[in-house]
Amino acid sequence: MIRGTSQGDALSTWGLWIAVTLAVLVTYSWVDPAETYHVSREGLAGGLSRSLTLINFPIALVAIALVLIAMAALPAAAWWAAALAIALCATIPWFVDQDDLDARWVNAIPALGVLIALALTVVAARRAGAAFAPRRPWDGWRVGLAIVVGLISLPWVAAELGFHFPGDFFMGEELGREKDGTLIAAVHLGHHHGMDGAVLVLSALLLSRVEIHQGALRIVAFGYLGLMLAYGGVNFVQDAWNEQIVKRGWTDEGIPSALLPGVKPIWAVVIGVAAIATIVLLREDRRTSYSAP
Repeated sequence: MIRGTSQGDALSTWGLWIAVTLAVLVTYSWVDPAETYHVSREGLAGGLSRSLTLINFPIALVAIALVLIAMAALPAAAWWAAALAIALCATIPWFVDQDDLDARWVNAIPALGVLIALALTVVAARRAGAAFAPRRPWDGWRVGLAIVVGLISLPWVAAELGFHFPGDFFMGEELGREKDGTLIAAVHLGHHHGMDGAVLVLSALLLSRVEIHQGALRIVAFGYLGLMLAYGGVNFVQDAWNEQIVKRGWTDEGIPSALLPGVKPIWAVVIGVAAIATIVLLREDRRTSYSAP
């Protein structure tokens, strides 16, 4: 077997997103579109449509990180495919509209980038193996953060599967009005951007465990993972705050949306957290490299 960055953490990340996509496919195939968010198609067509827009956003964002990690185990000649995958995945701002999540033919363009990224991971795993990275200094913190994220995400997990979380601890099926006057459950059925944020955080925690020995690639990959962690974390907190705190009536102060980049204070927060996360991840990687036999 050729030496290089093993792909166990990358394959697990793919598995995580495939599970989310399958849940979306099934749920949007049988749940009434009126109970979900900004979709109109019913039946299997609705499930396939929403799955495709999910592959565009946010899976294409994660696919870029997975391409970089695959390239840590592939020869330089593979960069032609890697560059194509990254370019295709980077087109999502032009093809995804959060106000209309029904798929269009152009959504096949970022999806093709995701397929190339998956193929690169498979080839990299064949070359360098599918083992997980060795234990990292901050793995304990990773597990703790993953548990917190998982617990807070329970209402979204239930909604993803087509039902409201039982009990009164979390807001769920209680009705409220959106800014446009639409009457909808506090946690609508189907997919949430808070769930995107949660799985982005989990993906960044997994992928940041890998060891990348190429200097420039290492900096770019961990920088991107730091941004992914920050972007996912801010969207996770924003949606949870809105649905579980604001809609409960405890405060009228919401957290601004960070879904789309812009010159606004919430994106200063994203960039600041991303910078801190990148420094921490690089220091962890450097510490591991120095302590390796």
